[in-house]
Amino acid sequence: MMMRKEQQQINNTAFQVLIALSAVHCMNDALQSVVSASYPVLKNDMHLSFRQIGLITLTYQMAASIFQPLVGLFFDRKPWAWSLPAGMLFTLTGLVLLACSTTLAWTLCSVFMVGMGSSTFHPEASRLTSFSSGGKRGLAQSIFQVGGNLGNSLGPLLVAAIVAPHARTHIAFFSILPVIALMMMIPVCKWYKKRLKLISKTEKTGTAHVALPFPPAKTVFTIVVLLVLIFSKYVYMSSLTSYFTFYLIEKFDVSIQQSQVFLFVFLIATAFGTIMGGPLGDRLGRKYVIWLSILGSAPFALLMPHVGLTWTVILSFFAGLILSSAFPAILVYAQELLPYKLGLVSGLFYGFSFGIAGIASAVLGKQADIHGIEMVYNVCSFMPLTGVVAILLPNMKRKQ
Repeated sequence: MMMRKEQQQINNTAFQVLIALSAVHCMNDALQSVVSASYPVLKNDMHLSFRQIGLITLTYQMAASIFQPLVGLFFDRKPWAWSLPAGMLFTLTGLVLLACSTTLAWTLCSVFMVGMGSSTFHPEASRLTSFSSGGKRGLAQSIFQVGGNLGNSLGPLLVAAIVAPHARTHIAFFSILPVIALMMMIPVCKWYKKRLKLISKTEKTGTAHVALPFPPAKTVFTIVVLLVLIFSKYVYMSSLTSYFTFYLIEKFDVSIQQSQVFLFVFLIATAFGTIMGGPLGDRLGRKYVIWLSILGSAPFALLMPHVGLTWTVILSFFAGLILSSAFPAILVYAQELLPYKLGLVSGLFYGFSFGIAGIASAVLGKQADIHGIEMVYNVCSFMPLTGVVAILLPNMKRKQ
């Protein structure tokens, strides 16, 4: 009876926790996107090449990718209710260092700290999102993920309004966001602590058990297919998030501030797409959402390098809208494959996506130095066609 009462109290606050997680995700990813949105300012101030810009992205993305599955696995085994504030402290430290850095080495160190904050935040926040979903895991993941995408879209606007007209040191003004996030996470961490106690009691009574949907070999194969889809998605996304502003400046001679606004159009589209992906996966089956979202963005991506400025912005909006609906479906699909390793799975997929984005950014930056930025967009426009491998995914709708 006591356990039921505790469960009822936790469930009553779950939606509030989910909204708080989404809001903190928004602030966290806004700070993460400040790094990439500041590239034109860093390039001008420090006289960097595209290859060095790619190195900065690689350093950040590797810190935000390699450690994510390790952090997720660690907290799968030893959950800690206050892990989220610890991650935000990394982000705060890196942000202040970035505002003060005057050399490439210090810049690399600062973005590494920001990446470590992301590595700590995403696996644990995804676990809490699953706990607070009430069974509607796709919807919950979309609500959580849309906070991140909204934050990503706000980063360029914040940089355009605060950093670009003044100086790089104005990045320090954004340190108010992690402070607000730390305050918001206090009640979330208290809720998580109660949830961990309830889970511990349930495990001791032996009442919690969920059968794995597929045999181990099929599970591994399915995860590999999902990672291939993540690869194609984030190589293309990296070409836009890291170099779209440079592409617009070079091809259409727009200003830095105008390019940031056009980047915002693409990034806000990814926020809308994320809202659609999770609920559609709950209703129609995640396999079909994954298939349509990645392959469906191909026509817009293929046309983009061959049109004028207005159509480039319009096509980038629809490409982002469709492509971004894939990630909530992919992540929840993977979590359902391994329901007892939520932290590991979340860390693996977030980490792999960040790692691929970092490596792709470094490679694309080098190619842009050699062959020009337009060549990069012509090549990357074919990446969404890789979505055809989604046909190999087994249908989990009936299995659930």
